[in-house]
Amino acid sequence: MKCAVIVFPGSNCDMDMYNAIEDCMDGVTVNYIWHSDSGLEEYDAIFLPGGFSYGDYLRSGAIARFAPVMAEVVEAAEKGKLVMGVCNGFQILLEAGLLPGAMRRNEGLKFSCKYTPLTVENNHTPFTNQYELGEEISIPIAHGEGNYYCDEETLKNLRENRQIVFRYLHNPNGSIDNIAGITNKKGNVLGMMPHPERAVHTLLGSEDGKGMFHSIIRYWRGD
Repeated sequence: MKCAVIVFPGSNCDMDMYNAIEDCMDGVTVNYIWHSDSGLEEYDAIFLPGGFSYGDYLRSGAIARFAPVMAEVVEAAEKGKLVMGVCNGFQILLEAGLLPGAMRRNEGLKFSCKYTPLTVENNHTPFTNQYELGEEISIPIAHGEGNYYCDEETLKNLRENRQIVFRYLHNPNGSIDNIAGITNKKGNVLGMMPHPERAVHTLLGSEDGKGMFHSIIRYWRGD
């Protein structure tokens, strides 16, 4: 399996994501791909890390959405390849239209950085098959614009299609329906605000994020 970590100007979690993939996914090759590069055809899974792409000018992810590499990310998603966006990566996926909804400033307008408990709302996805349904996991957040919002019709569709994958136990940012992570309708694109790549070793305070990387490799191997 080959994995790509997309690096935008302003990405600051790309090394964390790279290291988490190397540490948690045995036998996987992982490479950095610069935002202006091309050549994603050879990759099976694509990761958009957190950070402040293009300085978050205009709004988070709004400029990164037009980076040259994004056309290939969209194409890969349409072909059914796995795409996972974390924090700023989630914001970019929303701006690119690969996931429904939008992101607003945190309720209270403060940056929030702490471990937060989540519940696994759907464990039948390529990203969550190693968790139990309803399992409580502890994953850190670090964002000022993580208040997920969508209209009522979109929320209804997310619920009916089981696209809500993670919910906050104690909503830290005002997200509608306590949503912390969603997939597209096909289930091959995941966006989430919490950082699983920062929760893969006990020395980091939690290793609950390992399940996501183990799920991806299990799905790819067809176990």
